[in-house]
Order: sequence, then structure tokens, then C-alpha cells
Amino acid sequence: MKQYVLVHGGCHGAWCWYKVKPVLEASGYRVTVVDLTACGVNMSRVEEIQSLEDYTKPLLEVLESFGSESKAILVAHSLGGPSVALTADMFPSKISVAVFVTSFMPDTTNPPSYAFEKFLGSVTEEDLSNMEFGTYGTHDRPLTTILLGTKYLAKYMYQLSPVEDFELAKMLVRVGPAVTSNLTGTKSLTKEGYGSVTRVYIICGEDKGLTKDFQRWIIENFSVKEVMEIKDADHMPMFSKPLELCDRLLKIADKYA
Repeated sequence: MKQYVLVHGGCHGAWCWYKVKPVLEASGYRVTVVDLTACGVNMSRVEEIQSLEDYTKPLLEVLESFGSESKAILVAHSLGGPSVALTADMFPSKISVAVFVTSFMPDTTNPPSYAFEKFLGSVTEEDLSNMEFGTYGTHDRPLTTILLGTKYLAKYMYQLSPVEDFELAKMLVRVGPAVTSNLTGTKSLTKEGYGSVTRVYIICGEDKGLTKDFQRWIIENFSVKEVMEIKDADHMPMFSKPLELCDRLLKIADKYA
């Protein structure tokens, strides 16, 4: 049976797919939504995350549970990109296509944190003040937590989304790990694993956080099989344009799964 595995972005959880999951299921697909470690209803503490693999563990366990004949359409939103890329690196034969939705998509030459760290370097001081950063780990290897503040969510991520979904986010976002090279390590993902998996990128045209120009840079940095766009979607297309997102995901399934 064809199946989707949907992976949320930073500070979010499986809850953010609540509009998308039933639509894809109504089209005859099995849909698994995953809470990464210390996200959503996953009860781990963020301090338990010492590596990208720790953070991605719930997703890796889902792929491990698939039989050898099962293949998934793996969908990454935003900061879910490095976790999906790591999973593709470890289980390339279990993935028919990896879809990156306005997402930090790693390449196979730089550390998996490369695009996210470049993004952090481009954020203004004012915008950084609407994110809360914390530290844990050791003196030799400090790790960083991030929490997206209400102002940041409103201005850069949810500006075109229904107010109810923005309220939901304010209630449910949690502190998450910042996926920097201290967390991911500096070794790149492999060409034989992750690099061998078909990749499609979905651009969100009205994203104010991960701007269209930055999304284009990510694609130029590591080319994909196909680029799609949802013109009027903000950073949260599962809320601002859920049916258009499902339409793109179903087209990708028809073509690549």
C-alpha cells in the first residue's frame, strides 16, 4: 500500500498535519505522522537530544518497522529536512521519494546543518529577539535550544493562516533543538544513501520566514528532480493552503511512488 510519512518542522509536532492527513487518507493512502524527539506529545526532554539521530529516532523507528517491500513518500516541512535526509541516508531503499516543503534540505558535501546555519546567519537582530535560545550539553560541545516566539510565528510563519491555527500553534509549540553542526556533526550525508533518493521541493511563494529567494538558494545548492510551487502559501502551507498542498503531494505520489 502506498504510504506517506509526514515530518513536522522545528518547535512543532505531528499535530500540524491534522488538515492534510484525512485528505490523503481519503485518496486511499496510509498516512503516518511523526512526533520527533521532545516534540508534540513525545514525552522526551530536549536535553536528551545529543545528536541528529537522537532527534530523528521516532522517524527512524517508523522506517525500521516497514517491511522490505514497503516504500514511503517521506515529507519534510521546514526544520524537518535534516531528519528526513538522515532517514533517507539510512533507509534509501524504503523511500520512493523525499519531498521538502519550504524546508532546510541538506546536500551531500556540507554538514546536514549547513542550510539552517546559513539561515540563522541571515536573520536580523530584531527577528532573533523574537526567538528564545537556550543552551545545554557540555562546555566542550554546547548545544542550543530554540523556541519561536508569538511575534515571530505571527509575522513570518502564520501570516496567511487561519487565526484558529495560529491559536493552536501558540498553545502547542515547544522548545526544540537548533539543528546546528554541534548537534549534527560535521560529516556530510552520503551520495550512495541520501544522494540516491529522488527529491522534490515544494516552494511556498509567500513564506516570510524561509523566503522564496532562500528556498531557491537551497534548491540551487542541491538540485532536485522537480520543483513545485504553491504561490499563496505562507510558511505553514498545511494551514494556509492545505488542499493545494495535498494536490501537490498526490501528484508527486502518482509520478514517483
